[in-house]
Amino acid sequence: MRHLLFLNNTMLNKLSLVLAALNIILGSFSICSAGNDPQANSNIPAIAKYFGTKGRYEEANPHLLDDILYVNKSNVEPPSSDCKAVHITAILRHGTRFPSKKYIKYMKNIYSLVLTKANGSESWLRDLQTQWNMWYNEEMDGRIAQKGRDDLSHLAVRLATSFPTLLSEENLRNNHFQIITSSKHRCVDSIKAFEEGLANLWKNEDLEFNHGENDELMRFFDQCRRFIQNVANNSTALTEMDLFRSKPEMRRVQEKVADRLQVPYSNITTDLVEAAFLLCAYDFAIKTENSPWCRLFDEEDAQVLEYLNDLKQFWKRGYGHDINRKSSCSLFHDLFNRLDRVANASRFGQVTEAVTIQMGHAETLLPLLTLLGFFKDELPLNSSNYASQRDRMFRTSRIIPYAANLVLVLYDCTEGLRLQALLNEKPLYFPNVSHPAPLYHTVKQGYQELLQGCSFKKECELPTSER
Repeated sequence: MRHLLFLNNTMLNKLSLVLAALNIILGSFSICSAGNDPQANSNIPAIAKYFGTKGRYEEANPHLLDDILYVNKSNVEPPSSDCKAVHITAILRHGTRFPSKKYIKYMKNIYSLVLTKANGSESWLRDLQTQWNMWYNEEMDGRIAQKGRDDLSHLAVRLATSFPTLLSEENLRNNHFQIITSSKHRCVDSIKAFEEGLANLWKNEDLEFNHGENDELMRFFDQCRRFIQNVANNSTALTEMDLFRSKPEMRRVQEKVADRLQVPYSNITTDLVEAAFLLCAYDFAIKTENSPWCRLFDEEDAQVLEYLNDLKQFWKRGYGHDINRKSSCSLFHDLFNRLDRVANASRFGQVTEAVTIQMGHAETLLPLLTLLGFFKDELPLNSSNYASQRDRMFRTSRIIPYAANLVLVLYDCTEGLRLQALLNEKPLYFPNVSHPAPLYHTVKQGYQELLQGCSFKKECELPTSER
């Protein structure tokens, strides 16, 4: 009997091991299956981190998905315990917006093609043809979305939590705030949302915020004649982006989209591919939906389309043409003139310019960041070096998503004034400087040539012969 019992126990143990192994195999299969299908385990498209300038702020700061008001205190600590924050300048991009008229037209075209010509039995395609409706209209034309208002309201709370002695109700009441914005409705609405965020934090809805509009500073690119003529209105300025459209990488994306829709290759242009990609991006950014449009693209496709967008930004707003960065000279001098005034006032303990908030566009931030020397790769981005630029620093998905922000904080420390830079609430090191908050005069030395020159009038004025 004991022998039979031993055999039974042995068999039971073996059976348990077999069942356990089977559970592991089945579990692994389920995990792998879910991992291949983002919709199975997440409302976030697998390609969301490649949306470039149309990306959500949360993709640049994933921790905000768990707590939208979370502040990483280690990122905003003073340089040392003896340092006192005396000034903050925050240059912000507006929040999530609706697409412009131009792209809505392309979106309608790709949607019409999917409805009338696409074939296939995939569930996402059936959803596009029967469940998804073209809800974008031309009246939206770049206006702020509710998500965009939330972006700025939440950012205001996080910045005030990070720097409570500066972004304070007392400083507002004492007129130590300066708030300016671009005149564009999406920026005005964003700055109002920022102000509402502060009012809600301080539990005082009766506070009066005074903001002014200043397009000379926040839309300097519209005032720079040389930029308008040589870049904005120059059909050859974005040649590298145009060339990339015909490169094998882009052709392959076109072919894959055509194959997935089962339509002739000739039906799918690069404009339609971009429109479908934007439909995925906007549905996600505005409505937090993992749209069926996202299933048209895999990660490799998204990386190629991100590079196409980065080429555009590089050559139109970044290092591609010198006038791109020089067009921001006025904003550059506005920043350092203010920091100089605060530096002088701090010597006498009479700082009245405690807070400056400036609301603009991606086209405001990117030229300034370029002028300051951030995110400069060893080689320029062009139509032929996609493969070698996979690890590039110039990646707009990380630099300027919706609600992107450059924050500069001036500290009064025992050894002198120090300047701390943050981009999207993360430390940003000045070029060729190893300290996270270097002495202010060290920063100025690094920009001496720009401080002595970089005249907006000189750089942007056209010779009489070119007018």
